[in-house]
Amino acid sequence: MRITDSYMSSNFLSSLQNNLTRLSKVQQQLSSLKEVSKPSDDPMLVSQIMDLNNSIIQNEEYMTTIEDSIDFSNMQDSAYSSVTESLSRIRTLIQQAGTDTMNSGDRQIVKAEVEAEIQTMTDALNTNFGGKYIFSGMNTTEKPFSIAKDAAGNMTGIDYAGTSDNLPRRIAQGVQIELKTDGSALMNKQVTEEGSDDLGIFLADVLTALKTDNVDALSGNLLERADSNIDHIVTQRAENGAVFNRLEASKERNTSENLNLESMRSGKQDIDLAEKFMEYTMEQTAYQASLAMGTKILSTSILDYL
Repeated sequence: MRITDSYMSSNFLSSLQNNLTRLSKVQQQLSSLKEVSKPSDDPMLVSQIMDLNNSIIQNEEYMTTIEDSIDFSNMQDSAYSSVTESLSRIRTLIQQAGTDTMNSGDRQIVKAEVEAEIQTMTDALNTNFGGKYIFSGMNTTEKPFSIAKDAAGNMTGIDYAGTSDNLPRRIAQGVQIELKTDGSALMNKQVTEEGSDDLGIFLADVLTALKTDNVDALSGNLLERADSNIDHIVTQRAENGAVFNRLEASKERNTSENLNLESMRSGKQDIDLAEKFMEYTMEQTAYQASLAMGTKILSTSILDYL
C-alpha cells in the first residue's frame, strides 16, 4: 500500500475529529452530570431511563392518592368519635330520664338536650373534606344526612340520602382500596321482633318517649337500643381503622419503592463525577497530543526533503 502525504493528512484529520468527538461527549456529560442527553447517545439506555421516569411519576401519583386517603380516613375517624360521644351522651340522658325522680318538665329539658346532640351528631356525619362529604357514598357532593321533622316542625330523627357505596381509590399498580363512605352502614338497619329499626327510628322513639313521659321505654328497650347503636358505630370505626392501617403500610411501601426506582435511575443516568473527570483528562491529553502531532504532519513539504 502506497502511503502519501495526502493519505497521512486525511487519516490524521479523521483521528483528530474522533478525539474531538469523544472529548466533546465527555464535556457534555460533565456539564449535564448525565450519561446521556439525547436518544441517539444510547437508545437502549435512554429507553430504560424513560421507563424508570414513568414508574417514578406513577409512584408519585399513587403517593398523592395514598396521602389524601389517609387524611380522608383521619377525618372520618374524628367524625366517628364525635358520633360516639353524642350517642353516649344520649344514652346517659335516657338513663337519667328513665327514673321516677325526674318529672315531666325535667324530661322536656332532657329532650331539648337530646335534640341538640342529634344536631351535633348530624353535623359530624355531614363532615366535608376537600369538597367531598365523607359519608355520602359515591354522591360526594350532596349532603347525606338531614334532620327529620314532622308537619309541626318537631324533630323526629335523622334521614340518609346518600348512596350505599364505598369510594374506591387506586393506591398501587393493580391494587385498589375502598374508603368507607357508605353512610347507610352507619344507620344500623336491622329487623327485630317489633319490626324494622335503625338509628333514625331509635332517635325518633327517644324523642317520643321523652315527650310522652314513657318511663318504661326509657328505662328498658331504649337503653338496649342505645347500646346497640353505640357498639355499631364503634365497629364501623374499627373497620375504618383497618383501612387506615392498610393505607399507612402502602405509604411505607410506596416510599421504599420510590427510593429503589430513583437509585436505579441514578445508576443508569447520573455520572460518576471522579471517574468522568479522569476520563475527561485523558481525552483532553489525547486531543492535545493529536494537535501536536498534526503540526508535524501537516507542515511537511518538498523543502523538508531538500
